[in-house]
Amino acid sequence: MKLQAALLVALLGLTTADPTWPAETDELEEIMFQTTSTRSRKFADSVSPCTNQPSGPGRHNAAEWLRTAFHDMATANTARGTGGIDASLQYELNNGENTGPGFGTTLTFMSPYMTKKSSMADLIALGVYISVRACGGPAVPFRAGRRDATTAGAVGVPQPQNAISIFRTQFDRMGFSPQEMIQVTACGHTIGGVHSAEFPDIIPAGTATNGQIALDSSVAVFDNKIVTEYLDGTTQNPLVVGRAVGLNKHSDFKVYNSDRNVTMQAMASAAAFNEVCKTVLQKMIDVVPPSVTLTAPLEPYQVKPVGLQLTLSTQGTVIELTGFIRIRTTNVPLTSIAGLTINYKARNGGNDCGSSGCSFPLTVQGVGRGLDDSFAWFPIARNVPLASGISSFTVTERRTDGTSTVYDNNGASYPIQDAVFLQRYQSCLLQSSGVTTLTAAVRNDRAELPVRAIVSYKTTQTGSVVPALNTLTLELTRGPCIGPYTLFSASTTIPGGRSVEATFDILSGDRVDAFKKANILGGTCQSRPVSNVCNTPVITSAVPSATSTTMTTISSPAPSIYRRQTMGSYTLVSCWSEPPAARALTGASFAYDGMTLDSCLSNCTGFNYWGTEYGRECYCGDALHSGSAAAPLADCGMPCSGDGTQYCGGGNRIELYRTTATKTSTSTTAAPGPTRVPSVGRFVRVGCQTDNTGARALSGATTAGDDMTLDKCAAFCSAFNYFGTEYGRECWCGNALDSLSSPAPVEECNMRCAGNPLQFCGDGNRLELYRASAASSATLASSTAATTGGAESSVRLSEATSSSSAPSPTGPSPVPTVSPFTLVGCQAEATSVPRALSAKSTTSNSMTLADCAAFCTGYRYFGTEYAAECYCGNSLHASSSVAPLDDCAMPCAGDPLTHCGGPNRLTLYEDPARASTPPREPRQPAFAGDFVWFGCRTEPAGARALSGKERAADDMTNESCAAFCEGFAMFGTEYGRECFCGDELHAGAAEAPEEQCSMLCAGADDEFCGNGNRLSVYVRQEDEA
Repeated sequence: MKLQAALLVALLGLTTADPTWPAETDELEEIMFQTTSTRSRKFADSVSPCTNQPSGPGRHNAAEWLRTAFHDMATANTARGTGGIDASLQYELNNGENTGPGFGTTLTFMSPYMTKKSSMADLIALGVYISVRACGGPAVPFRAGRRDATTAGAVGVPQPQNAISIFRTQFDRMGFSPQEMIQVTACGHTIGGVHSAEFPDIIPAGTATNGQIALDSSVAVFDNKIVTEYLDGTTQNPLVVGRAVGLNKHSDFKVYNSDRNVTMQAMASAAAFNEVCKTVLQKMIDVVPPSVTLTAPLEPYQVKPVGLQLTLSTQGTVIELTGFIRIRTTNVPLTSIAGLTINYKARNGGNDCGSSGCSFPLTVQGVGRGLDDSFAWFPIARNVPLASGISSFTVTERRTDGTSTVYDNNGASYPIQDAVFLQRYQSCLLQSSGVTTLTAAVRNDRAELPVRAIVSYKTTQTGSVVPALNTLTLELTRGPCIGPYTLFSASTTIPGGRSVEATFDILSGDRVDAFKKANILGGTCQSRPVSNVCNTPVITSAVPSATSTTMTTISSPAPSIYRRQTMGSYTLVSCWSEPPAARALTGASFAYDGMTLDSCLSNCTGFNYWGTEYGRECYCGDALHSGSAAAPLADCGMPCSGDGTQYCGGGNRIELYRTTATKTSTSTTAAPGPTRVPSVGRFVRVGCQTDNTGARALSGATTAGDDMTLDKCAAFCSAFNYFGTEYGRECWCGNALDSLSSPAPVEECNMRCAGNPLQFCGDGNRLELYRASAASSATLASSTAATTGGAESSVRLSEATSSSSAPSPTGPSPVPTVSPFTLVGCQAEATSVPRALSAKSTTSNSMTLADCAAFCTGYRYFGTEYAAECYCGNSLHASSSVAPLDDCAMPCAGDPLTHCGGPNRLTLYEDPARASTPPREPRQPAFAGDFVWFGCRTEPAGARALSGKERAADDMTNESCAAFCEGFAMFGTEYGRECFCGDELHAGAAEAPEEQCSMLCAGADDEFCGNGNRLSVYVRQEDEA
């Protein structure tokens, strides 16, 4: 019994990890985890097992997938915010830096998986998880959200002939430290080998089996032999030993030896190698432009509906529900599961589902696997009555010991709407020609709305092995009525020759049957069902509710639709537009399928205005947003979902009503109205402030109640620097405002406090904000980077907003102070060179905030980034900007309970006692030591402009190069950190425009040190003539 109880606790814990279904990442989640057996997506087939060589002998596809991701990322410029994993590689296969067929083969294999929900860039990144794990390596976390480039990116993939100074510069551009350069090279070279076809000078034709020499002795195993064989001298890596040495193409040796093997020695154990590779490969695939926001790492659902589809039966008498429930059995043996039970709700949210009832059992009929997980599959085949329909369901897992667990989709139930759906039997696709017929079944209460199909399809594009994604929109034509449904259909020819890879969205107003795949369609459309009965269901609300779907009844067709000029004490104003990025009415809002004018009126009693929108939405408020305006009455032509005789607005259009009740007089004899309270206890009023549900303005603690007053909220937030009231009954506390929050017009905070109608308590997404008069250094967020953010309290926001307590954090959290520094907030990296903080930097796999603070002693700012990086400076670069605090959520490498930034995000701290030094405008110094500026010069092909001697350093300046070149007639700086000396310029070194020498010196962010293949050249003063 104890074992079973423990299993139940584990299961309950697992359910909280599931995202709310459906999620935008569902397609990628299935590609990632459904790799073998039942409903396998087969994405891993060419790389699992790792020994697979489907592209030919000697070509290990897993290694090619891993290199594809690196080459796609390698042209990134993290300082400028360009490049990264963006699938631009598809346009770069012929630029000389990406030789060999492996990249094209990889992209071609992945192309069928590319959809509007799975970008090629995401597939390339996912390929790292798949290939590394298939070869026995660590599970590299995969996050989704990348966008595909439409053109080639910059050049800059490292080449084996490069000097170590150039390698360092290139990896620095990508955002990697010298240590990470070594790590990612070793991790990327532990599988696969070097091919004669791509590098005939290193491996001459006919000298290697299958034209390949492996990089270590375990060519198809992701392990640490790439390190251990290098360190013990037994390596046969052709980029360390052999012909490459004489050709100066022994690039792995140059990289590994660049810190005297310190990093390689630290990676020698199998555990250390796997841990380092997991971290650095995730960093590699997380290099994306600042405009891209990645999701949390994908994890498999514990319970997931897959392939759900509603279809009118061939006789048109019932709705067929088909699909699967997928259960993750990785931690729960399948033998402990007796079966599943589906409990569903009728379309009105009720429990009247006809004679068969609202529940039915499911039995396992298949198993499948991922690279780390196992799954059981429970098929669904259920007839749903036409009269009652379906709106949602829950899943009960019944176990053999008699216990059970209910999965309710995080309290939301699993939604499935029956208003519009692809009618599969009357839809068909002839794959050879692309001729397609799409038919939709639309519930008759929506039959007057237009019905569209949005088709996403692929066509060949010039200059790429990856097809282009296109869309076309079809207007479906009304056809016969089948009971309570009407069929709509359209025919077209899908171009491009890849029609089977198309997807469809079927839309009726705001309802959509989304992301239906063409491969579920047959080649011939079946004949339509015949029905002599045509019903028009009118769904009416029995008890209006703001929080739940109401019970409904089906009746015969109602009278014609018309406008209600008056509703109770309210009169129709007109059709009214929604303002851009806001709401016309912000007092309260409701949405449900039984919407009527009567129910919205009931919801909004007491407000000055109310209105209906999109057929099923209701909004209330005491004032209209200034950006809202009158619209043509015809724009509000959508019937109410609960009464087909009434109009309920339209898309972004409100059917607006205004009260006719007598307003409170403004004379001195009138009852007093609400006023702005200038101070409450130790708090003083700040003003009206914006809020949003994704990133709360105040996130320290919260409570809510129908007796809310300013005084009650001030008392609850007594330990914080700020409090704010919202929606009349909510109270929020915090020590700092989120950077996304901003001041709002005072008239937008017009909702009376629920417990005191003489006070204002904010409004919808608006805070009536107060600040402690003796507040600490935490200040309002602003757009000025140096003063943005503030320390967050260690008291975190409760999940249940009705609770009046704030639980302590259980995971990593921001630390308010690291003496003598205080938290500023999260800061985005600079969008142009140099970094946000550029004075000095370090990296460590045991990084903590205290370590970084100590390293940056004497500077005004320090910041941690990507868990293990530390940066210092006296000023922030002008192109750096404030970022949401949630962007800086990576645990510190040396302290998992604290935050150390994120990808291109700094957890920023400031020592306010130190003066900020404004950065100087970069320039080319006129003098450096005994040398004078000569000009910008090109590097000649195959040679050096200055060939006397050279060095590279992370603290390079023109002055230090001048000192190094003492005794020479000339010196030049290049690539920010390289220094070259000589007595004369090579004849092939041509004069270049001065602006081409514009890379900042690694050791000075206010002067230039050449650029890529460009030298900032100086001559000794007496030699200038």
